[in-house]
Amino acid sequence: MDNSPSQDDQGQMPVPMTKPAAEPARTPVAEADLRASDADRERVAELLRDAYAEGRLDVDEHAERIEAAYGARTLGELAPLTRDLPAHHSISFEKPPLGAGTPGRAPLPPARQEAPTMLAVFGGASRKGRWRIGSHLRAVAVFGGIEIDLTDAVFESPEVVIEVTAIFGGVEIKVPENVSLHGGGVGIFGGFDVKEQTAADPYAPVVRIKGAAVFGGCEAKPRKGKKLKEWVRKQLDG
Repeated sequence: MDNSPSQDDQGQMPVPMTKPAAEPARTPVAEADLRASDADRERVAELLRDAYAEGRLDVDEHAERIEAAYGARTLGELAPLTRDLPAHHSISFEKPPLGAGTPGRAPLPPARQEAPTMLAVFGGASRKGRWRIGSHLRAVAVFGGIEIDLTDAVFESPEVVIEVTAIFGGVEIKVPENVSLHGGGVGIFGGFDVKEQTAADPYAPVVRIKGAAVFGGCEAKPRKGKKLKEWVRKQLDG
């Protein structure tokens, strides 16, 4: 009796079936190696700002850690920057589900896009709430008044220049207490008062005021208790 393997109709030996090679299992990426987002960096920077304000960090430590935070590429590089601070445990890099907001808080409305010029002639003009502020804003008040409130604005530039012209009118400017405010102007039979301050955070936006007040006035000052928490950070060269 012939026990040799049978041949098919074409006289060829059958080819044995082979199992495909198993793909190597993918090793999950450790949390410390995950890429940091801008939001992750801002959360750490905000904690560092608070620690500096409370006296837990001196000027050099704060500046060094802020620079490291904004230059961090992974979550593992961010974690050591707050490890010795009391609020370290409150920082979470876990991302909420898509569409979920902060528990107990309604989602913020989108920031408004506004014109780069404000004009008040024999009347008034006001700009406040969540609006986008670019690198330049011009305010002209003639026999009228203008109010510019930047405390809830979204800064799109590291430096904002506000050019003021007040003729028989007034311009009032309010900024968050954690941004830098500089500048000044000319008062002719009027007043031009800018309460200058320098923010502890070297990456915080800078607001510069310039212009003139003729038989009118301009006042720019920080608003105590209001801190800027949102801006489109752009790295400065240097």
